[in-house]
Amino acid sequence: MANILIVDDDPAVQITIRLILERAGHHVTVAGDGRKGLALFEAARFELLFLDIFMPGMDGLETMRHIRALAPAIPIIVISGQSITPDAYAEPDFLKMATKLGAVASLQKPFRPGALLAAVEGCLKAGEPEGSDVRSGHR
Repeated sequence: MANILIVDDDPAVQITIRLILERAGHHVTVAGDGRKGLALFEAARFELLFLDIFMPGMDGLETMRHIRALAPAIPIIVISGQSITPDAYAEPDFLKMATKLGAVASLQKPFRPGALLAAVEGCLKAGEPEGSDVRSGHR
């Protein structure tokens, strides 16, 4: 299965995503903020990345900008607890903004395990070049 990096500052979210993905057979690495996530990303090969948008220090959008410079094709799923359907007086739709900036998919917290696994499967299939094996670790 895939080697997946989760970058989220909420330990409960980290544990939840990790359990869902590990039960599905994936290998999971967790970082609590963008700087640690970027360091882990530079040190190892990952096939998929989960990024929380709102984190202290380096937020998810900034982290995504650095990741895209290093690996333009890696699938990124952004996650956020912010409202996905803002009204005229609410904050902007950060999940939609993140997908325009390069995320492949987005998930609104809280999310169902099935939605998370479907997003992972879709991203991994979309990132698979014709005739190659994504699981081999080659980009």
